[in-house]
Amino acid sequence: MDVQRLLIFREIARTRSIGGAARALGWTQPAVSQHLRHLERQAGTALVLRRPRGVQLTEAGQALLRHADAIAARMQAATEELEAFVHLRAGTVRLAAFPSAGATVVPAAMSLLAERHPHLDVRLREAEPPQALDLLAAGDVDVALTFDHAGERPVGAEEMVRVPIGEDPLRLVLPRSHPCAQPSDVPLPLGELAQDKWTGGCERCTDHLRQACEAAGFTPDIRHGTDDYVLTQALIARGLAVGLLPQLALDAARDPGVAVRPAAGVRPRVLYLVHHREADQIPAVRSAVQAVADIATARG
Repeated sequence: MDVQRLLIFREIARTRSIGGAARALGWTQPAVSQHLRHLERQAGTALVLRRPRGVQLTEAGQALLRHADAIAARMQAATEELEAFVHLRAGTVRLAAFPSAGATVVPAAMSLLAERHPHLDVRLREAEPPQALDLLAAGDVDVALTFDHAGERPVGAEEMVRVPIGEDPLRLVLPRSHPCAQPSDVPLPLGELAQDKWTGGCERCTDHLRQACEAAGFTPDIRHGTDDYVLTQALIARGLAVGLLPQLALDAARDPGVAVRPAAGVRPRVLYLVHHREADQIPAVRSAVQAVADIATARG
């Protein structure tokens, strides 16, 4: 049966009058009568009896009214639930982020989002950019916080929306006993560390380290490999290597045994929020993207 006609019939039953239903609905009385006739043909029986002062429900009409009431209640519940999502009184956002952003930008963004929309449920998964984009493509997360090294070919499918939210400078990290460890804002050329042992990071970060060093005229002696920035600093603090770490990693955890210098000629990482093109029409996703972007902008 046509749901609209059921609801018109419900209004007729409520007002006990075709004219009353027409006034309540803002329709003409002939239009309401026509819908009632169509509904009775679908039902195969009379639903109301016309009386001089209104209508009286038949036994079949009374039975149908119970179903019409249930449908109206479910439609009202559906409307209220959808309004909750639209006005962010409900909803879930699943976010994937690489570790150093997950330890710095994301908690602050989640806190900001909780202030703005207390009923929004935000869930975090840690994942390096390639894995985060796989999760996004598979529908396991709604937004991925990723990075590319400046000048690299962007990672991710073309059909995704990529929102740049800032840069993350790369810093040289040295043992405090290193000859180049003196405090200075002057960028240190990588070539000054050509004879040192190095520690690498994730696969993409290690590739970027090699490229930067080769551009500076040498091939780095990479002795260690870990994407754990706490372990990286522990190795460096004990004089076992030097390394190149993003500022976000140093903001997340700083070993007192290391010295940090700006790196000459090393371009920063570019941070992106990535999501499916149609996802910016979802209020919860749009609000999460805005909160992360606001925090990243505030960090400078």
